[in-house]
Amino acid sequence: QVQLVESGGDLVQPGGSLRLSCAASGFTEDYYAVGWFRQAPGKEREGVSCLSSGGGNIDYAESVKGRFTISRDNAKNTVYLQMNSLKPEDTAVYYCAIKRRQFCTLSRYIYNYWGQGTQVTVSS
Repeated sequence: QVQLVESGGDLVQPGGSLRLSCAASGFTEDYYAVGWFRQAPGKEREGVSCLSSGGGNIDYAESVKGRFTISRDNAKNTVYLQMNSLKPEDTAVYYCAIKRRQFCTLSRYIYNYWGQGTQVTVSS
């Protein structure tokens, strides 16, 4: 059974930083991609960043480029999202997801498994 568990969400002031974690278990395929998505109230879920299993393919949404960094620790089966210079518009529930095959995409429609999400609130 595949499980993805996000953590690290919190209330932070504008300009602050957070690091989200996504711990994966039960996914046995060698080639995959992991994505971070977010959903704000009243809005559709949008792709934030993705990382292929080989590490050679990374992508970011334009709105977070230069501020967010995706990374992984294979020994811990964990993917991270380092978020710096946070803005109020980054407020959302953040989800991680995993898909088969290495192709990295910010489209939510082809990810196979999802976590429950972690709340990030950016406010003074």
